[in-house]
Amino acid sequence: MHTVIDFRYHLVSLISVFLALAVGIILGAGPLQGAIGDQLTDQVDALRTERNDLRDELSATQVEAERRLEFLQAAGPQLVAGTLEGSRVAVVDLDDVAGDVQQGVRDQVEAAGGTVTLGAVLLPAWTDTEHAGFRDTIAGGLRERLAEAAPDLPEDASTEQTLAAALAVALTGAEAPGVRSQDAIALEQQLVQANLVDVREEQGQPADAVLLMSGVTAVAEPGETPEPEATPEADAVSSMVALAQSARLVAPAVVLAGPTPTSDDVLSALRAEADAAREVSTVSGIETPVGRFVVPLALAAQLGGQVGQYGFEDGTTPLPLLPRPLPAPAGADGAAAEGAEQPGETTEVSADVATDGGEGATEGEG
Repeated sequence: MHTVIDFRYHLVSLISVFLALAVGIILGAGPLQGAIGDQLTDQVDALRTERNDLRDELSATQVEAERRLEFLQAAGPQLVAGTLEGSRVAVVDLDDVAGDVQQGVRDQVEAAGGTVTLGAVLLPAWTDTEHAGFRDTIAGGLRERLAEAAPDLPEDASTEQTLAAALAVALTGAEAPGVRSQDAIALEQQLVQANLVDVREEQGQPADAVLLMSGVTAVAEPGETPEPEATPEADAVSSMVALAQSARLVAPAVVLAGPTPTSDDVLSALRAEADAAREVSTVSGIETPVGRFVVPLALAAQLGGQVGQYGFEDGTTPLPLLPRPLPAPAGADGAAAEGAEQPGETTEVSADVATDGGEGATEGEG
């Protein structure tokens, strides 16, 4: 009995399938043939048009971006020239910055008239957990000397804050113009002997500003893809943010420069801390030529009392507004031309050059 029911059930199912298929064929070949075909044709045409429009829009955007980049690269030397004239900058590599990127930034500092007085590298013992107790011991031995050399350092300063202040004094401490203090020399020796810092160049003079550089993957050749960069551990990122903020208690200017930010990098962490962002300037995108020439502008701006976050991300500005005195043009009789800028007046390098294609690169102030 069950066999007969099952057979009938399957027979009815098969008949239903074939009937549906036959109805579909009849309708598709008859009344619906033209409507379906026209609909599919219209959809294909619409998709093709949309694809072409998107391709044209992408091409136009790429051309516009290339033109803006060309303008910025061409304007860069003029914007940078003279902004750091006579200033000394100490460069500290936080986490293995690629050599070509670091050299590119140093070249821009020198093009601005600045001098790189020291190249230093933080060693793994500065941040790794295995040396936490060792760092506490070193910091304890430094506090007495820092009480005089870094009076703004809190009495209850953490180990990270203490070591950061010691490094800042080592880089910028002066007993006379152009002469390093004995505290600066002694602190540098202690940090080197503790294998916390490696000094690659002898520092002859105290620095006026400290440039902290975060790691960037080496720039790839055309057609090559750079290897992904390792993300610093959370504790290391926190330590580097504390370094930047505490160094600012001692150094006249501290700028943190690094690659285009991700969610876990040092720049993003510093910018997310309101107190740190009020004290330390940051520059992102130094893997690009544009990012590199912003670095000396940021250093000059902070030496002038202006702190900012520079880049093309949300919450940043492309360039600092930098006061710059310009000489007054002389008239035919040797006197200053009417309406020319007089000594003491300044112009500002406007951030609009990064977005307006160069219109109004400078703006006079009365």
